[in-house]
Amino acid sequence: MMSVACRSLDFGPTGFDLVACGCSSNAQFDRFSRRNSAKGVSKSSSRGYAAKKMVYCQRRIGRCRVFSTRAPETLLNGVGQGPPPALDVKKESSSSISLASFFEVVADDLQILNQNLQSIVGAENPVLMSAAEQIFGAGGKRMRPALVFLVSRATAEIAGLKDLTIKHRRLAEIIEMIHTASLIHDDVLDESDMRRGKETVHQLYGTRVAVLAGDFMFAQSSWYLANLENLEVIKLISQVIKDFASGEIKQASSLFDCELELEEYLLKSFYKTASLIAASTKGAAIFSGVDSNIAEQMYEYGRNLGLSFQIVDDILDFTQSAEQLGKPAGSDLAKGNLTAPVIFALEKEPKLREIVESEFCEAGSLNEAIKLVKSCGGIEKAQDLAKQKADLAIQNLQCLPQSAFRLALEKMVKYNLERID
Repeated sequence: MMSVACRSLDFGPTGFDLVACGCSSNAQFDRFSRRNSAKGVSKSSSRGYAAKKMVYCQRRIGRCRVFSTRAPETLLNGVGQGPPPALDVKKESSSSISLASFFEVVADDLQILNQNLQSIVGAENPVLMSAAEQIFGAGGKRMRPALVFLVSRATAEIAGLKDLTIKHRRLAEIIEMIHTASLIHDDVLDESDMRRGKETVHQLYGTRVAVLAGDFMFAQSSWYLANLENLEVIKLISQVIKDFASGEIKQASSLFDCELELEEYLLKSFYKTASLIAASTKGAAIFSGVDSNIAEQMYEYGRNLGLSFQIVDDILDFTQSAEQLGKPAGSDLAKGNLTAPVIFALEKEPKLREIVESEFCEAGSLNEAIKLVKSCGGIEKAQDLAKQKADLAIQNLQCLPQSAFRLALEKMVKYNLERID
């Protein structure tokens, strides 16, 4: 069992399902190239703003300890005995029918995953269970685990596997737990009240519970990861958690910084979004036992898809309404987080720089900045960048044989671009 304690607060014991796989690998893997990332950038007065915000969040984070005492019986076939699934992929809302339609080829895999996610959190911890259900049931499409299953099945055909292994399934669960934990912590750091149109965990339960819930899921996922006993995958996924922190620090240290370069934005986007997706797709290929070149192409596919996804999300922050976004439009810009559309617009419009550097101190200045981003071609250039990354992702799939799973991976790329058409 495992407990999470924070000073006087103890959430008590929670059952875990352990899979001891008995294999290991010392294979090497390449990381994302950081060629231009070491360039020094002079920061404006936004440093003070960022520091204040980070201290604000740090004050609320208590010291936690996680310890393991024993592991109960396992769920070898991936079917849990917990509450009903939080999400039925066959009953998606109309807004996500397109996405659900090409995930249909792994719908059964996703149903099993949903059941296991509930069991993993554990019914003995009602506070954590409620917090997890809030985010698990907030309209998430399970894109990352779906990508794990699609790549797993596409590469399993190459390796001659008849079905997914326990490790494939466990990897998908680990990835979704890490993603969920990162969302909970992101909302605390960003002081966001809404996510996907619903109140955030920290808004409902308080910052303390939200931080502990995120910590719990990170610890939980790390424990399961270690028990996969594959050194290459352990390194790969562990780096993702480090990247999350690096991305947050990089973002906090460059708020309202009009000197931010596109390469730095892409590196931050890799840390915060693409790193997890790339690790998901490569990890799936590794567990299929395919050639390292194919596994590396799957990493590049995930990296390019993840970057394209983040760029599209940043475009939608300017082009969609608050109702569509589930948060105020232009919220990233309001907080000083300069994304691709802003970086491109700054190249053409000096007035935009003045407004951003003033940190929107005058009434109506944020709306004026949003209009300038739109009128200066920032949206269009960001769209071109998203398409460039999408084209690279499609090229990365050429190593896979034609199948329904490869087709779904291609459609995932096209679906992302259709969000800005």
